Amino acid sequence: MKTFIIAEAGVNHNGSVTIAKKLIDAAIKTGADAIKFQSFIADKIVRRDAPKAEYQKRWTGQEESQYGMLKRLELSRDAHKTLIEYCKSKKIEFLSSPFDLDSIELLHKLGIRRFKIPSGEITNLPYLRRIGSLHAQVILSTGMAYIGEVEQALNALVSSGTEKDDIIILHCNTEYPTRMEDVNLRAMVTMRDVFKVKVGYSDHTTGIEIPIAAVALGASAIEKHFTLDKKMEGPDHKASLDPVEFQNMVRAIRNIEKALGSSAKKPSRSEIKNRKIVRKSIVALRNIRKGERFTEKNVGTKRPGNGTSPMEWDKVIGKKAKRDFQNDELIEI
Repeated sequence: MKTFIIAEAGVNHNGSVTIAKKLIDAAIKTGADAIKFQSFIADKIVRRDAPKAEYQKRWTGQEESQYGMLKRLELSRDAHKTLIEYCKSKKIEFLSSPFDLDSIELLHKLGIRRFKIPSGEITNLPYLRRIGSLHAQVILSTGMAYIGEVEQALNALVSSGTEKDDIIILHCNTEYPTRMEDVNLRAMVTMRDVFKVKVGYSDHTTGIEIPIAAVALGASAIEKHFTLDKKMEGPDHKASLDPVEFQNMVRAIRNIEKALGSSAKKPSRSEIKNRKIVRKSIVALRNIRKGERFTEKNVGTKRPGNGTSPMEWDKVIGKKAKRDFQNDELIEI
């Protein structure tokens, strides 16, 4: 199964449609399946005196409020429409995480049929019910959540009309960047097994190895922050991958997909030819006369495996030779 790889542009457009288009172009070159932005109205999602997160203070300073920062990073309705059309023309899926009810309606009216629910909205029941009622595909991030909260959110979506098969739950840690000891990747597998849904992983570590490991563990979708340049000003650039890094991640994931193969344990077509060469046959260790019994002293195993298999050893030992055998000759019974 092909992993759905999302380039999380988020707010790395810095409020510019021009930069957003450049992010789309760059994401296409990396091989991403979709590029995701964020849809919000600052006045709807945060109080004017709300503090920034620590990582936001670290990378954007403390003078500006969270409200002021988000206000600068809003995308207008026209900007959404422009970027959606641009993605269509470039054949990459446009995604966005709505952070308020009005933004849900905006995306719905613009024809979006796959909604990404950010971790912060997992306990927002009216929000979950509205998305659930749209009968769309849903990707649900679960950062900061206990498994009981994930279950409540899942139930809210399903009871509101979303099919369970249309939901992917993403394991996530919301610390930027996430320390390796905080990843807890096995929780992704737990949610898959407990809820019987498709799962994936939204990554905030600094490298690419954890998304690759997630695919090996069965992730259906991978989301990773994406920027044109980590040196750009903004809250998320430094915790993002640049285009070269993101492309390396995509290549590695596609290789892992190939390597995972099927669940059947059998030789690959390419190695069938090696079976006879590297396996062994039962052979004479010295000249053996007709009527002489085969023993562990006069027969052994050597390559190639084009004769009697050593797995037939017990059938050979103790039997009488039906003819003379020369040293190194294949033994048949």
